[in-house]
Amino acid sequence: MTPHLFCLVSQRDDLSLLPALADAGVDGFQVRDKSLATAALVALTRAVVAAVRPAGAVVVVNDRLDVALAAGADGVHLGADDLAVADARRLAPGLVIGATCRSRAEVVTAAGAGADYAGFGPVFASASKAGLPLPLGVPAVADAAGSLPLVAIGGITAATAGEVRAAGAQGVAVIGAIWRQPDPVGAAKELVAAVA
Repeated sequence: MTPHLFCLVSQRDDLSLLPALADAGVDGFQVRDKSLATAALVALTRAVVAAVRPAGAVVVVNDRLDVALAAGADGVHLGADDLAVADARRLAPGLVIGATCRSRAEVVTAAGAGADYAGFGPVFASASKAGLPLPLGVPAVADAAGSLPLVAIGGITAATAGEVRAAGAQGVAVIGAIWRQPDPVGAAKELVAAVA
């Protein structure tokens, strides 16, 4: 099952809020922290799994199949420069595998390689990651929908999440829309309502 709302998590975030976020209805968490050494990333992933799995949330690890396997996560999210989706599927047939995609053609390719969902974006401008391409826009979501469940990412807010879902995204992934808000749990509840 592809989550309706992925919250990206790093060591900089307030991990004590994770159980409350999961209880509020955040049904997916992606551990993404490129600054951590492998052992620390495994420890962070284990902490996230322990915090949110009781609520039934899915945990995937960005880029690192080895960390996902070592930490007992549910899956891995792979970018264009990471391990190939087909290789990850062969090595870990039971894991959820997501693939970063920026066009319908890339979504179709990811589906053929064995991905379970496509992380699609950036849909809107985002300040959470440097070096992103120009925003794709909501029409690109509609164009790419159909081959794989899409998880839209990039500048998504509670105000735009419903529009993205209506365009064909199965779910959305956020960072700032939760972690940069004065009340992250309240913000998560608004997002959960918007993607319902």
